[in-house]
Amino acid sequence: MIPRYSRPEMEVIWSEDSKFNLWLEVELLALEAMAEEGIIPKEVPGRARRNARYDAKKIPEIEKEVKHDVIAFLTEVGSSLGEDNRFLHFGMTSSDLIDTAFSVQLVRATDLILLGVDRLLGALKKRAMETKNYLCMGRSHGIHAEPTTFGLKLAGFYAEIARARKRIQTAKEEMAVGAISGPVGTYSQLPPSVEKYVCTKLGLKAVPVSTQVIPRDIHAGLFTAYSILAGSIERLAVEVRHLQRTEVREAEELFSKGQKGSSAMPHKRNPILSENISGLCRLVRNMASTSLENIALWHERDISHSSVERVIAPDITISLDFLIHRAASLVEGLVVYEARLKKNLNLTGGLFFSATLLLALTEKGLTREESYDLVQKNAMRVWDSVDSETPLVYRKEVEADSDITKLLTPQEIENIFSYDRFTAHVDYIFDRVFSGE
Repeated sequence: MIPRYSRPEMEVIWSEDSKFNLWLEVELLALEAMAEEGIIPKEVPGRARRNARYDAKKIPEIEKEVKHDVIAFLTEVGSSLGEDNRFLHFGMTSSDLIDTAFSVQLVRATDLILLGVDRLLGALKKRAMETKNYLCMGRSHGIHAEPTTFGLKLAGFYAEIARARKRIQTAKEEMAVGAISGPVGTYSQLPPSVEKYVCTKLGLKAVPVSTQVIPRDIHAGLFTAYSILAGSIERLAVEVRHLQRTEVREAEELFSKGQKGSSAMPHKRNPILSENISGLCRLVRNMASTSLENIALWHERDISHSSVERVIAPDITISLDFLIHRAASLVEGLVVYEARLKKNLNLTGGLFFSATLLLALTEKGLTREESYDLVQKNAMRVWDSVDSETPLVYRKEVEADSDITKLLTPQEIENIFSYDRFTAHVDYIFDRVFSGE
């Protein structure tokens, strides 16, 4: 991933030095396990740990000749071990080394991602509490529906992203597996105890069946969980983009001092953060879909997955990590215009009370169809004449309709056109979302 969309904390996990250090640690732990099993002399692991060195610049040069990255690594490390070199990688196959180290990298990357999600969840909760009772218009199909509160919008995103966090945590636990099982995974050269030792030291479990490689459905499960999180964060970003539109302007990204919105139009304040988030989320989802293609390997193994993972594993985690923190910053700085929320509520002159009126007339004995016709007849008259200066114009139409007033008393009409019903259960929903923490 390009530096523009990378955080150093995540980037370092995927550096060549980090990878080679992990490879070396796997090899050294395997030596320790083999010594405990009496497969190699007991003094070898300590001596190897003291002496093992490599020059990261030489490994690619060796690979040019041998055409094999693991052999190039082992050749370079082996040159520092003297006679102990003969025990390096003893009984192991390349995938034992690569896949086990890869799992550690993914665990570390996922832990960073989860920390970012926790920051985002904290921001959503804080802002939801602040705007809990900010009445605003809810929309379906982009059209005014019934009022909700801005806090409920954010509580919904909180609950969705919390579910995504749980999926990633579960997928991480499934993915945190290693394998030191040799060619085609049968332990023909080393006993399972070596695998158990190495995995335990690295914080992993042994995969039940490795087939020489760790089955790629495990990795696809994690990447798919990443992509669902990206989808949820993009839904948040798209909401901000819509709310920041000039005609709506109920909320907008923080516009910092000295910031410029357009090279040509100095008045512009564009939703660049949320647009950037949307773009990065597309990348994450596309890379996740590629991981699904890695599942169908030939027989016990091939390496068609390898080239894919060398690209998508760093890029999907780096991109996701970056966009999560950008989303957290977006929420933390989000400007919410309470006055505009109230003004936009009135754009349809109270038409959003139509559902309550429909039910009230039905309770008086009319069929649903009869009630619907009465309610819609008055609503359609309002649609073409309404503006934000006449918030109760629909109520006036209703009060002038004798077919309705003969069924409903003035007090009943007063109750129908009350905003209280839209906020009556906000506390209940908030308690359901946040009390489980």
